[in-house]
Amino acid sequence: MKENNINRRTFLKSSAMVGAAGMVGTVGAGNVLSSCSGNSGKEAAIKPLKDPKDYYIPELPDLATDGKELKAGVIGCGGRGSGAAMNFINAANGVTVVALGDTFKDRVDNLANALKKDKNIDIPEDKRFTGFDAYKQVIDSGVDVVLIATPPYFRPMHFQYATEKGVHSFLEKPICVDAVGYRMIVATAKQAQAKNLCVITGTQRHHQRNYVESYKKIMEGTIGEITGGVVYWNDPQLWYRNREAGWSDCEWMIRDWVNWKWLSGDHIVEQHVHNLDVFMWFSGLKPSKAVGFGSRQRRVTGDQYDNFSVDFTMENGIHLHSMCRQIDGCANNVSEFIQGSRGSWSTANRETVIKDLAGNVIWKYDGEKERTDFKQTDPYTLEHVNFINLIRAGKSIDQASETAVANMAAIMGRESAYTGSETTWDAMTAAQLDYTPKDLSLTGKMDMKGFTVPVPGAGKTK
Repeated sequence: MKENNINRRTFLKSSAMVGAAGMVGTVGAGNVLSSCSGNSGKEAAIKPLKDPKDYYIPELPDLATDGKELKAGVIGCGGRGSGAAMNFINAANGVTVVALGDTFKDRVDNLANALKKDKNIDIPEDKRFTGFDAYKQVIDSGVDVVLIATPPYFRPMHFQYATEKGVHSFLEKPICVDAVGYRMIVATAKQAQAKNLCVITGTQRHHQRNYVESYKKIMEGTIGEITGGVVYWNDPQLWYRNREAGWSDCEWMIRDWVNWKWLSGDHIVEQHVHNLDVFMWFSGLKPSKAVGFGSRQRRVTGDQYDNFSVDFTMENGIHLHSMCRQIDGCANNVSEFIQGSRGSWSTANRETVIKDLAGNVIWKYDGEKERTDFKQTDPYTLEHVNFINLIRAGKSIDQASETAVANMAAIMGRESAYTGSETTWDAMTAAQLDYTPKDLSLTGKMDMKGFTVPVPGAGKTK
């Protein structure tokens, strides 16, 4: 295993963001809504929020269209990387995985064994790479596509190298953990566009049919102008790894990565970014400022919080409330709610519905019909169906720039909670915030005293 110390370059001091891309819909059942205009007594026609030609709606067939054979490499062979590998293979004929990379050999071998057992795919020893530089070896091995599912801290560097080499990227979310990584992602996304590459991110709701159909309804104007929203990811505690004998400081943290700020970005970034992304996607807005709070009550390992509550002021002045928690034995809720001038949309209680201002359901996504009409309903697979179709059609897509907006929103909320201060989009996107440990070493000792739980504000004086 090759030993490396990692030093990240700060690419940009500030970055102009590409606006969040939307999706197209055609006018449909949402037109049953009406309202009074002034004192005329006439029903006002529903006004679409956007013209359909300005948005991209993915085609979501059960299987990608046959075409050029595609060889993929997987970087990060843990649970999500292994899942992405299977999703990619299940999404099309004529695709395969040919190279694997991870910091640790046992993870590479575990995925290689699963591929052999479940898909009859042999990964030879000379295509199994380990160590901090395994990503370069995978990308240099002759792959067309790379599936990047390493701990989030590493994803900007891996995306940048793949783009330099002209390789299409699937980037699991989140795609960065700090401002330095954010700017690296934005700069690399522009390079990928210039090279006509396809970049899909793991915000799978963009390929989940109930969300796509909801987006179309909202773009048709069914709930009117968006005036605010609330998004939630309140769920039990995630997994953790207790330290084992023989593990270095760095090995323990990487194996336990969802509990460490520098690796995961904290759960508001690592997990709750999904819900934040839905609001940014549907509204087409980014936050101008954030004020939040959070704390650590029950977490077992790591140095991050287990709950956050954030008030975002969007760039047009409307508000989004964000709430996330990872604690066992509490009320759970993973959903989104968006309020409009004519009605509301929500995904609570496993139902996707639109209501008018009186609370009457005027549209509901028909999940039974989806299961009748389609064999493939897994959004984790459907995002690869779309990814492969676009590559084979020679069409580029850039989801990284869009996901970066939600990712930075989560970073803003986290830093506000950590410090107790208001954060702003302009300040955070230009900040020198870099979560790279100063003594990052895979085998040596690190200063573990530096990994402390943040405490906001200032204490009382005597």
